[in-house]
Amino acid sequence: MNKILIKLYVPMLEEEYEVWIPPNKKIHTVIGLLVKAVNEFSGGQYTPNKLPELYNKATGKCYDINLTVSESDIKNSSDIILL
Repeated sequence: MNKILIKLYVPMLEEEYEVWIPPNKKIHTVIGLLVKAVNEFSGGQYTPNKLPELYNKATGKCYDINLTVSESDIKNSSDIILL
């Protein structure tokens, strides 16, 4: 499996996006990629002051930025919040 498809909710924009993420990257790297993607999707409206965190939408659990995506419980169709 090369990529994982997630549903990303961005409360700051009140928008949801379907995004492919790499399973072998650390979560802090994926957050940087997601920030760039959401900024592009929103026409430059998303510019957080600090690195946001990822949360599991169902459980509210914050993901450890030092884990890789494959080491976390993020799977295809996971609902994730970028906050």
